[in-house]
Amino acid sequence: MNSALPPRRFEFERDSFAFANELHWAYEFDRATGQTKFSKRDPKPTYAHRCFVLTRAARQFLYHARFDSAAVRPADEASFRRAIRAVMARNPRVPCAPETSVVFPGFAGLREFSRTHEALLKAECGGAWQSYVLRSHWRMIFPISRAHQARTAASLFAEIQRGASPIIHLVLFPKLTINHGMILFDAGETETGVTFQAYDPNLPAKPTEVSFDRATKTFSLPANHYWAGGVLDVIEIYTGWWM
Repeated sequence: MNSALPPRRFEFERDSFAFANELHWAYEFDRATGQTKFSKRDPKPTYAHRCFVLTRAARQFLYHARFDSAAVRPADEASFRRAIRAVMARNPRVPCAPETSVVFPGFAGLREFSRTHEALLKAECGGAWQSYVLRSHWRMIFPISRAHQARTAASLFAEIQRGASPIIHLVLFPKLTINHGMILFDAGETETGVTFQAYDPNLPAKPTEVSFDRATKTFSLPANHYWAGGVLDVIEIYTGWWM
């Protein structure tokens, strides 16, 4: 964290998007053989390849927006469009001073706002290309050691204890069976390691768990509709000018 300002803690029911990042492919996992079958979704998704767009945008709202449920909502959509653009123009790495926050009247948080203004947010938060053109993508092509993963887990845990909400890149390279972004917002120590609570833009209905095992120094993600489950690598992103 590069700011002296204490960050506002991410709350899933307040600070996540209510809609999902969609997938172009439907996956079928054979647990016995470990094989994956996939097919194109029909109908074709209209809002896909934006996992990193949504994680970045969620933290921009966390850092730079203030929702005021007691205020009267503006009658025109243009006011909210300008407010969204103002938030999107700000730094996702550093929170602003509270008095400079962009105000969204009539809503308690991003999740409620995104239910009402889904189309507007989808249009203004960024295109799919922004999930591919990330300054941090260079990191995944270099070896990721078990020592690096242990340091990453310790750093993420410490950040969350301070109230931060780190953004992570989950990846297996060069396979790229997963290449995904999430926001971590809570963590608890277990007998074997740490369990992190995450906002997964592919699964917006409830928090996702990302686990770290101290003995093997590995992160893992349970099976879901886009991932067979198992070990992967984690890189923290949106941390500085190089990441």
